[in-house]
Amino acid sequence: MTSLLVDERQAPGDVEAPTGRGSRGSRRGLVLGVVTLAALAVSIAVATTIGPSDLGPRDAVAVALSKVGLGSSGLTGIQEAIVWDLRLPRAVLAAACGAGLALCGVVLQSLLRNPLADPFVLGISSGASTGAVAIVVLGVGAGSATLASGAFVGALLAFGLVLVLGMASGGTTDRMILAGVAATQLFAALTSFIVFTAADAEQTRGVLFWLLGSLGTASWRDVLVCGGLVLAGLVVCWLAAGALDAFTFGEDAAAALGVSVLRIRLLLLVVTALMTAVIVSTSGAIGFVGLVLPHAARAVVGARHRVLVPVSAVLGAIFLVWVDVGARTVIAPQELPVGVATALVGVPAFVVILLRRRQRS
Repeated sequence: MTSLLVDERQAPGDVEAPTGRGSRGSRRGLVLGVVTLAALAVSIAVATTIGPSDLGPRDAVAVALSKVGLGSSGLTGIQEAIVWDLRLPRAVLAAACGAGLALCGVVLQSLLRNPLADPFVLGISSGASTGAVAIVVLGVGAGSATLASGAFVGALLAFGLVLVLGMASGGTTDRMILAGVAATQLFAALTSFIVFTAADAEQTRGVLFWLLGSLGTASWRDVLVCGGLVLAGLVVCWLAAGALDAFTFGEDAAAALGVSVLRIRLLLLVVTALMTAVIVSTSGAIGFVGLVLPHAARAVVGARHRVLVPVSAVLGAIFLVWVDVGARTVIAPQELPVGVATALVGVPAFVVILLRRRQRS
């Protein structure tokens, strides 16, 4: 791989450089990938059984098999509906959102050479929030599908503004980050303006809950749209793993190694923007997953993106599945916004990762 031709010492200190531990690292990554995929399947099956109804993992598997024509579940219609229409799509959507956020974090941290980069660094979350709030508060349509459409359009508008500002100011990574900060502040101000001038108390409460992240309205349509786009993004980012290794050392080093810097960077920015837009439009703003999970994955498998990209995605999926379980059960019958839960879990985890990195260095 091209990244092996570059001295590891050229990489920034907080974004670990890929090393040439070849086949040993690949075998370790393969084993870890199989283990984490099995853990993800078990997590989804168990998550569908947690709640007031007396259901077990076998019941969840039986319902899923019966829905694809492989036998009968032996459960009542209500029990099947609880599993198939409520819990299973929610768990699968949580997995898709967690995988997408972690994947975006890995790509942006390498692409922007910033260990604090996450999926919302380009203002996409703020734009999606403005679009959703405009739909809910200003009454442009109704229903969750309309809200998701407004959030998606707002996210794309924010990303378009960031691209225009970033390219007009030079197109470098630091300019793109600054453009993202400006867009974030602009759309956050627009969201606050709409809420304070047009929303009543009930609308404000609903908007606030959505802005903090919620998977309570998950449906199989959301799963298909979000999961399909995240899977496609995973394939694209995995195919670009060599370029991401090169970007770790900077744009000049990547160009010297034969990477088409502008084309690859634009492609990956668009892919991460689309994934973030779809995730935010279906689940709201869920923070810390894209920031913490890439660092946790690097601590386990190293910084070679051929292994790091899929492992981060699966770890992100497992993480969000269990955080969502906690969010809907810890203060039952009320539900904690999943964005609040990820922050409560993610901040201590991030502190531990930082302390471990300091000890190693």
